[in-house]
Amino acid sequence: MSSSDTTSAPFPERTELRGEGIVLRDWTEADLAAMPELFEDPDVAYWTPIVSPFDARAAATRLERARKLRAEGTTLLFAITVDGGAPLGEGMLRRIPGGVELGYAVGPAHRGQGLAARAVRVMAAYAVEELGAERVILELEAENAASVAVATKAGFTLLDVPLIEGEEKGRPFVLQTWGLPATP
Repeated sequence: MSSSDTTSAPFPERTELRGEGIVLRDWTEADLAAMPELFEDPDVAYWTPIVSPFDARAAATRLERARKLRAEGTTLLFAITVDGGAPLGEGMLRRIPGGVELGYAVGPAHRGQGLAARAVRVMAAYAVEELGAERVILELEAENAASVAVATKAGFTLLDVPLIEGEEKGRPFVLQTWGLPATP
Protein backbone atom coordinates (compact mmCIF):
# COMPACT_ATOMS: atom_id res chain seq x y z
CA MET A 1 0.00 0.00 0.00
CA SER A 2 1.44 3.39 -0.91
CA SER A 3 1.36 6.37 1.41
CA SER A 4 -1.41 8.01 -0.60
CA ASP A 5 -3.66 5.08 0.25
CA THR A 6 -3.45 5.88 3.98
CA THR A 7 -5.66 8.93 3.48
CA SER A 8 -8.32 7.33 1.29
CA ALA A 9 -8.93 3.68 2.18
CA PRO A 10 -11.95 3.12 4.42
CA PHE A 11 -11.43 1.90 7.96
CA PRO A 12 -12.84 -1.49 8.93
CA GLU A 13 -16.32 -1.33 10.48
CA ARG A 14 -14.79 -2.35 13.81
CA THR A 15 -11.20 -2.18 14.98
CA GLU A 16 -9.55 -3.80 17.96
CA LEU A 17 -5.81 -3.55 18.50
CA ARG A 18 -3.99 -5.78 20.99
CA GLY A 19 -0.45 -5.71 22.26
CA GLU A 20 1.80 -4.73 25.16
CA GLY A 21 -0.79 -5.84 27.72
CA ILE A 22 -3.53 -3.52 26.45
CA VAL A 23 -6.55 -3.63 24.17
CA LEU A 24 -7.60 -0.63 22.11
CA ARG A 25 -11.21 -0.96 21.08
CA ASP A 26 -14.05 1.10 19.70
CA TRP A 27 -16.04 3.26 22.12
CA THR A 28 -19.54 1.94 22.87
CA GLU A 29 -22.67 3.12 24.66
CA ALA A 30 -21.55 1.07 27.65
CA ASP A 31 -18.60 3.49 28.05
CA LEU A 32 -20.68 6.65 28.32
CA ALA A 33 -20.89 6.62 32.13
CA ALA A 34 -17.09 6.20 32.48
CA MET A 35 -16.06 8.91 30.02
CA PRO A 36 -16.62 11.95 32.31
CA GLU A 37 -14.37 10.37 34.96
CA LEU A 38 -11.63 10.07 32.33
CA PHE A 39 -11.96 13.44 30.60
CA GLU A 40 -13.30 15.89 33.20
CA ASP A 41 -9.81 16.68 34.41
CA PRO A 42 -7.74 19.90 34.46
CA ASP A 43 -4.84 18.30 32.53
CA VAL A 44 -7.12 16.93 29.82
CA ALA A 45 -8.89 20.29 29.62
CA TYR A 46 -5.61 22.20 29.33
CA TRP A 47 -3.49 20.00 27.05
CA THR A 48 -6.08 18.47 24.69
CA PRO A 49 -8.86 19.71 22.41
CA ILE A 50 -11.37 17.53 24.32
CA VAL A 51 -14.25 19.71 25.53
CA SER A 52 -14.44 20.94 29.08
CA PRO A 53 -16.48 20.63 31.16
CA PHE A 54 -16.93 17.00 30.15
CA ASP A 55 -20.27 15.59 31.28
CA ALA A 56 -22.80 12.99 30.13
CA ARG A 57 -23.83 15.15 27.17
CA ALA A 58 -20.19 15.59 26.14
CA ALA A 59 -19.72 11.80 26.37
CA ALA A 60 -22.65 11.16 24.03
CA THR A 61 -21.31 13.78 21.62
CA ARG A 62 -17.81 12.21 21.76
CA LEU A 63 -19.23 8.76 20.93
CA GLU A 64 -21.21 10.21 18.03
CA ARG A 65 -18.10 12.06 16.81
CA ALA A 66 -15.99 8.89 17.00
CA ARG A 67 -18.49 7.08 14.80
CA LYS A 68 -18.72 9.97 12.34
CA LEU A 69 -14.93 10.29 11.98
CA ARG A 70 -14.59 6.52 11.42
CA ALA A 71 -17.33 6.60 8.77
CA GLU A 72 -15.55 9.50 7.04
CA GLY A 73 -12.35 7.43 7.04
CA THR A 74 -10.29 10.15 8.74
CA THR A 75 -9.87 9.19 12.39
CA LEU A 76 -10.19 6.30 14.80
CA LEU A 77 -10.88 7.03 18.47
CA PHE A 78 -10.16 4.05 20.73
CA ALA A 79 -10.96 3.26 24.33
CA ILE A 80 -7.68 2.24 26.00
CA THR A 81 -8.30 -0.85 28.15
CA VAL A 82 -6.22 -3.61 29.68
CA ASP A 83 -8.62 -6.40 28.76
CA GLY A 84 -11.24 -4.99 26.39
CA GLY A 85 -13.42 -3.96 29.34
CA ALA A 86 -13.43 -0.72 31.29
CA PRO A 87 -11.95 2.29 29.47
CA LEU A 88 -8.91 3.90 31.08
CA GLY A 89 -8.27 6.55 28.44
CA GLU A 90 -8.44 7.28 24.74
CA GLY A 91 -6.13 6.75 21.79
CA MET A 92 -6.51 8.68 18.55
CA LEU A 93 -5.25 7.71 15.11
CA ARG A 94 -5.82 10.38 12.43
CA ARG A 95 -4.86 10.04 8.80
CA ILE A 96 -2.72 12.85 7.43
CA PRO A 97 -1.08 13.17 3.99
CA GLY A 98 1.63 10.50 3.82
CA GLY A 99 1.00 9.09 7.24
CA VAL A 100 -0.77 9.11 10.56
CA GLU A 101 -0.91 11.41 13.58
CA LEU A 102 -1.48 9.82 16.98
CA GLY A 103 -2.90 11.26 20.18
CA TYR A 104 -3.93 10.07 23.64
CA ALA A 105 -5.48 11.01 26.95
CA VAL A 106 -5.41 8.81 30.05
CA GLY A 107 -7.82 9.28 32.93
CA PRO A 108 -6.25 10.68 36.11
CA ALA A 109 -6.83 7.50 38.12
CA HIS A 110 -4.94 5.44 35.53
CA ARG A 111 -1.81 7.52 34.94
CA GLY A 112 1.68 6.26 35.78
CA GLN A 113 1.06 2.77 34.35
CA GLY A 114 2.61 3.38 30.93
CA LEU A 115 -0.78 3.14 29.23
CA ALA A 116 -0.24 6.11 26.89
CA ALA A 117 3.20 4.96 25.68
CA ARG A 118 1.94 1.42 25.14
CA ALA A 119 -1.14 2.70 23.29
CA VAL A 120 1.05 4.89 21.08
CA ARG A 121 3.33 1.96 20.20
CA VAL A 122 0.36 -0.32 19.42
CA MET A 123 -1.33 2.35 17.26
CA ALA A 124 1.97 3.14 15.50
CA ALA A 125 2.49 -0.53 14.64
CA TYR A 126 -1.06 -0.70 13.23
CA ALA A 127 -0.49 2.50 11.22
CA VAL A 128 2.70 1.17 9.64
CA GLU A 129 1.83 -2.53 9.26
CA GLU A 130 -1.88 -2.34 8.38
CA LEU A 131 -2.38 1.15 6.94
CA GLY A 132 1.00 1.43 5.21
CA ALA A 133 1.82 4.76 6.85
CA GLU A 134 5.29 5.99 5.91
CA ARG A 135 5.22 8.62 8.65
CA VAL A 136 3.80 8.39 12.19
CA ILE A 137 3.83 11.56 14.27
CA LEU A 138 2.80 13.09 17.57
CA GLU A 139 2.18 16.82 17.93
CA LEU A 140 2.64 18.14 21.47
CA GLU A 141 3.62 21.14 23.51
CA ALA A 142 7.18 21.18 24.85
CA GLU A 143 5.85 22.27 28.26
CA ASN A 144 3.70 19.15 28.52
CA ALA A 145 6.31 17.07 30.37
CA ALA A 146 4.03 14.02 30.60
CA SER A 147 3.51 13.93 26.82
CA VAL A 148 7.21 14.48 26.14
CA ALA A 149 7.89 11.47 28.39
CA VAL A 150 5.27 9.40 26.51
CA ALA A 151 6.80 10.33 23.15
CA THR A 152 10.26 9.37 24.35
CA LYS A 153 9.12 6.08 25.94
CA ALA A 154 7.23 5.20 22.74
CA GLY A 155 10.41 5.60 20.66
CA PHE A 156 9.62 8.94 19.00
CA THR A 157 12.19 11.69 18.48
CA LEU A 158 11.75 15.43 18.03
CA LEU A 159 11.73 16.31 14.33
CA ASP A 160 13.46 19.33 12.85
CA VAL A 161 10.32 20.82 11.30
CA PRO A 162 8.54 24.14 11.81
CA LEU A 163 6.53 24.56 14.99
CA ILE A 164 2.73 24.62 14.71
CA GLU A 165 1.13 27.66 16.29
CA GLY A 166 -2.56 27.99 17.00
CA GLU A 167 -5.24 28.63 19.55
CA GLU A 168 -7.58 26.16 21.24
CA LYS A 169 -10.18 26.95 23.88
CA GLY A 170 -8.99 30.57 23.94
CA ARG A 171 -5.41 29.53 24.77
CA PRO A 172 -2.48 29.94 22.37
CA PHE A 173 -0.31 26.88 21.82
CA VAL A 174 2.90 25.92 20.04
CA LEU A 175 3.25 22.29 19.02
CA GLN A 176 6.40 20.34 18.32
CA THR A 177 6.29 17.41 15.91
CA TRP A 178 7.74 14.10 17.08
CA GLY A 179 8.17 11.12 14.75
CA LEU A 180 9.25 7.54 14.65
CA PRO A 181 12.67 6.99 13.13
CA ALA A 182 12.48 5.92 9.49
CA THR A 183 12.57 2.19 8.98
CA PRO A 184 14.95 0.75 6.35
